[in-house]
Amino acid sequence: MTLDDAVGRICAQWREQRPDLDVSPIDVIGRVRRLGALTNQLTDAAFAEVGVSRMEFEVLSALRRAGGGLRPSQLTKETLSSGAATTKRLARLEAEGLISRTASRRDRREVDVHLTERGRELIDSLFPEQLERERQMLDPLDADERQQLAALLTKLLGSLDGMMR
Repeated sequence: MTLDDAVGRICAQWREQRPDLDVSPIDVIGRVRRLGALTNQLTDAAFAEVGVSRMEFEVLSALRRAGGGLRPSQLTKETLSSGAATTKRLARLEAEGLISRTASRRDRREVDVHLTERGRELIDSLFPEQLERERQMLDPLDADERQQLAALLTKLLGSLDGMMR
C-alpha cells in the first residue's frame, strides 16, 4: 500500500532501507497514531481557549455520562490514565469548582467524585462543540465509509482490549 501521505512516505523509506522487513503494519497503525495525534492537537487547541485540558474534558465527560458520582479508580480506568494523573486532574478540577469530592456512602474510606453545577454546565457546552469538531474531521468519509471504519476499529480495539485485561 503506497499512499501519498506522511505515513506512506515513512513506509516507502523503510521499504527502501529494509526491504527484508514487512512494514505493512505501519500502513494501519502509523495512520491510526498520526490520526490520534492530529485530532488531539485540534482538540487541545479548542479546549485551551476555555482553560480545560483534553484529559480534564475526558474526566468531566465520564462524570456526565455516569449520571452520578464515580470513584477516582473508576475515572482512572475510564480515561485510561494513571492514578497519579487522575489525582492531579481531580485536584485542578476541584480547585476550578468543576467537581466535588465527598466521602462515599458505600465506604467512608472511599471518595466519590461529582460534577458541580458549574462543571455540568461546562461539559454540556463543550460536548456538542466537540461532536461538531469530530463530525468535521470525518467529512472526507461518506456515511457507509464511516460505518465500515467504525466496524473495523471496533474489531481491532476488541482484540486489543482483550490483551490488556
